[in-house]
Amino acid sequence: MHRRRRTALVVAAIIAAPLLAACGNEAHPGAAAVVGGQRIEVSTVQAKVKDVRDAQQASPQAAQLIKDSGQLGRAKLYDLIVDKVVEKAAADAGVKATRKEIQDARAALTQQSGGQEQLAAMYLQQRGVAPGQLDEVVRRDVLVNKLAAALGVTNNPEGQQRMNEAFTAAAKSLKIDVNPRYGAWDDTKLELGTYKAPWITQVTKEAEAVEAGA
Repeated sequence: MHRRRRTALVVAAIIAAPLLAACGNEAHPGAAAVVGGQRIEVSTVQAKVKDVRDAQQASPQAAQLIKDSGQLGRAKLYDLIVDKVVEKAAADAGVKATRKEIQDARAALTQQSGGQEQLAAMYLQQRGVAPGQLDEVVRRDVLVNKLAAALGVTNNPEGQQRMNEAFTAAAKSLKIDVNPRYGAWDDTKLELGTYKAPWITQVTKEAEAVEAGA
């Protein structure tokens, strides 16, 4: 089994669960963000948080997992935004993830992790991902890996810079507007407030490892 490096979930502010009428900005009441003209509802973010919390509560390491991800709302909104950014960057490069590619990547991860339960536990611990959210994350990682291949990127600082440039261009074109309760989105830094997920600089390397082990 290949041992993957742990990446801790670090976020910047606790996001409460306010009433819709109170939490929306004036332009988009009830929305946590608007990306490419599409709303990401506060209720969607809250549902993602609940799925993770339920999975954490069922874990033998519940207390530590909850402590390490005590500010989960911003992280889940970040993931939802970045999903759209990655999709746009991939589309701009003419690549997409097929169902088979996602299944193959998940199968490789499952094998590397030692089984489905181990894979789910690893993603819950390392990336704050509930079991039902695994396919979404694997799909995003496959897209990032295919984007890297399309751009001729290798795992070095220059390659990472090219990837960030592709993500930044996609983010700017989507005109991302975030509810102030969750912070401000930065197209250049790919950050939400002061939060930037560790996977954004590691996912190419991790996806290459998945591909090699497939």
